[in-house]
Amino acid sequence: MEPACMRRDKAADYLKERYGFGSANTLAKLAVIGGGPVFRRIGRWPVYTAADLDAWAASRMSAPGRSTAEVGSARSAA
Repeated sequence: MEPACMRRDKAADYLKERYGFGSANTLAKLAVIGGGPVFRRIGRWPVYTAADLDAWAASRMSAPGRSTAEVGSARSAA
């Protein structure tokens, strides 16, 4: 069972295990500049839910395809 809220290091581990990408440093940077997953604060600590991490990871993925020419990048599809 996943924890209800994960601190940044655990959120990065979750992304790496489930999707193969993500780091605590990237999450920290995106929390400042925008473009990262939704987070909340408990006291001074940012926390993430699995549902928010999953939604963010899904938003970065392209549609399925059978060749690189067909798929392109997730950012060009948006």
